[in-house]
Amino acid sequence: MDIGILIIGDEILSGKRRDGHFAHVVEALAGRGLELAWCRIVGDVPARIVQHLRETHATGDLVFSFGGIGATPDDHTRQCAAIAADVPMQRHPDAVSEIEAQFGPDAYPRRILMADLPAGSTIIPNPVNRVPGFSLRHHHFLPGFPQMAWPMMAWVLDTRYPDLRNLAPEREEIFTALDVSESYLLDLMNEFVVRYPEVRFSSLPHLGADGARRIEFGLRGRSTEVTGALLFLQSGIAARGYRWQAGRVIE
Repeated sequence: MDIGILIIGDEILSGKRRDGHFAHVVEALAGRGLELAWCRIVGDVPARIVQHLRETHATGDLVFSFGGIGATPDDHTRQCAAIAADVPMQRHPDAVSEIEAQFGPDAYPRRILMADLPAGSTIIPNPVNRVPGFSLRHHHFLPGFPQMAWPMMAWVLDTRYPDLRNLAPEREEIFTALDVSESYLLDLMNEFVVRYPEVRFSSLPHLGADGARRIEFGLRGRSTEVTGALLFLQSGIAARGYRWQAGRVIE
């Protein structure tokens, strides 16, 4: 099961607010031996939100969506989630109980609107103000506020996916080829990906301040496979008359 995130809000795309969810999710997943497969940032356009949710439902991925679950006119996520899943909106009794417990009579007539969720949803407890998020299939919808969203995400992982751990590649190796550009090693790289399809491979070219060209190679996968792949690639570079250096080269 791949894990992805949707970050919803015009304020992110316009630069008025800086996103903090991406870095936190990467770190939180790494602590469980997991990794993020993809990230999408979507503006407050209902048709576009629906489009992305339909696409991500079709993948079967585990998805965390941040933002847009309030009751103001620019909050569309709850309604869009229902449209994307082809289910009606319903007032969720558990969400009603949480909101009433927090706000009492002041829950009505406006705050209670946040208890209107797609049919079939289950709620995600909010430890800050008890206005819940919600889960629909493997999609989990959270507030945009980090102080609420991040513990709610942890709750989902602990409660819904307690055994989802340690799926990230177990070993990563990084080394830098010196004084060479990618075009001179393209044949070697093409042969590498055919020989080692299970090893995740990256090639990042650098142009140093002194004009020297370098390539940072990254290999990730099971330890035994990475060992052979690393030897093949480094030997191939040396056989072509180029040098390599273990680890990253800092400019």
